Amino acid sequence: MARDLDAKCRQCRREGEKLFLKGEKCFTDKCAIERRSYAPGQHGQKSGGRMSDFGKQLREKQKLRRIYGLLERQFRKTYAEASRSKGVTGERLLQLLESRLDTVSYRMGFGASRTEARQIVRHNGILVNGKRVNMPSYQVRPGDSVEVAPKTKEQLRVKGSVAAAETRGFPEWIEVNAKEMKGTFKALPARSDLPSTINESLVVELYSR
Repeated sequence: MARDLDAKCRQCRREGEKLFLKGEKCFTDKCAIERRSYAPGQHGQKSGGRMSDFGKQLREKQKLRRIYGLLERQFRKTYAEASRSKGVTGERLLQLLESRLDTVSYRMGFGASRTEARQIVRHNGILVNGKRVNMPSYQVRPGDSVEVAPKTKEQLRVKGSVAAAETRGFPEWIEVNAKEMKGTFKALPARSDLPSTINESLVVELYSR
């Protein structure tokens, strides 16, 4: 399966903000944004001039795509589904991205990053309503139970991820039993529950051209 192999820290520096792609490292002073907040490359420190409307829309789309770890084709497919749904397209796009099994697993602390959570899903480490699901793009529905598989619960990295997530706290739209490594996807997140640094309207404008 195709993957984006660009270095995670370079992606954050390119977007000029933390995308939380490297797990616990993002919460320490070793984070690349903390040390070098300018864009990567030879001319990174010189960039920052006036950007066109198209440039702003493109950067926002790239940022959102990188946050959730999707390739262009996958992201475009998700957007098309959001545009067909009832409701505000931008908000539906974010809800579909947050409903992905890899993202739900990450939000519940079963992986230190979305990349790690995606790997655990692919390796049959996650159960949805008691059944193994190894598709990261699987859409979790409100009321679904998501749990770490018995053998995977013994992995130290999973135990560490859950413990760290419990310390930081979980989002309002999920409920997690950290001890049992099991959670419930209570509801689709409201727009107010998601980061204000995301401007999904720019993505809608880009695809509406």
